[in-house]
Amino acid sequence: MSSNEIQPVITNKKRGEDLSLDLALRPKSFEEYVGQEKVKNNLKILIEAAKKRKEPLEHLLFYGPAGLGKTTLAHLVAKETSSQIKITSGPAIEKVGDLASILTNLSPGDILFIDEAHRLNKLIEEILYPAMENRSLDIIIGKGPSARTIQLELPAFTLVAATTRVALLSSPLRSRFSGGSFRLDFYNQADIERIIKRSAGILNTKIDPEAIPLIASRSRFTPRIANRLLKRARDYSEVKGQGIITSALAEEALKLLEIDQLGLESLDRKILDTIIQKFAGGPVGLGTVAASIMEEEDTIEEVYEPYLMQLGFLERTPRGRLATARAYEHLGLSAPQKNLLL
Repeated sequence: MSSNEIQPVITNKKRGEDLSLDLALRPKSFEEYVGQEKVKNNLKILIEAAKKRKEPLEHLLFYGPAGLGKTTLAHLVAKETSSQIKITSGPAIEKVGDLASILTNLSPGDILFIDEAHRLNKLIEEILYPAMENRSLDIIIGKGPSARTIQLELPAFTLVAATTRVALLSSPLRSRFSGGSFRLDFYNQADIERIIKRSAGILNTKIDPEAIPLIASRSRFTPRIANRLLKRARDYSEVKGQGIITSALAEEALKLLEIDQLGLESLDRKILDTIIQKFAGGPVGLGTVAASIMEEEDTIEEVYEPYLMQLGFLERTPRGRLATARAYEHLGLSAPQKNLLL
């Protein structure tokens, strides 16, 4: 990494995992990247067309639930375009000066990757508009009547942004991603199994064929979680077995982690149980749920709710969160008639 390159901002999404292992498991090419075929095919066309025109790639936006590969795609785009990637995040850009420092340190053809773009404040967004459209940076010096504006020319660069909450981006900012906005969806069982098999090979971990679908079924259709569970099953097999992940050892490891047959963790069940037991199944506001289980609202909304909604266990209504009949059934409870949502 060069001296003027922006240092990556590590957030709690990694949950304390060894970053070197995460980097080792990251696909090195589109061919190694499993799933998201429509997104990959579109990106390949955009990249090839930009190469033929000898122009920088247009700005891109990736959005969708956490752990589906948005950051990996940004790195692959950089590699496929033979560009340097500079990495930062929305919370790290607090002042206009922070953004100005980042933009003025870019070189022609660089890719600027902003993770958690929904956490950019509105003033920063407004500074980004001319930078994205005209490759210029307007800086206001001074205050009041004596204030003056200096316009700096920027090198041709590509902004790649990622967010789990695209609705929080302003419409003017979303419209400036001229290359396209791409939604990443949850994976299917077969693709998650392919990812686990590939990751086990990279980790030099032996795994029985029967254990692969078992771990995949508990992975919430999310590659990051699949890799995390694989590593924990590897740890368990090294301590309790002979270093080979069998289906029995994988089951024991998942039980120790309190992950059930559908991939629900203890906090998932706590969210549902709180809505059902304390608030009669809802509807109840997100803030109330968060206060009841002593968890951040953003964590519930971004990490846990998407999967609960994917399973049909949770409904978001104008009046608040509502547990469905399927949630009652999964927890072994009887649903009252008023909440009998299917």
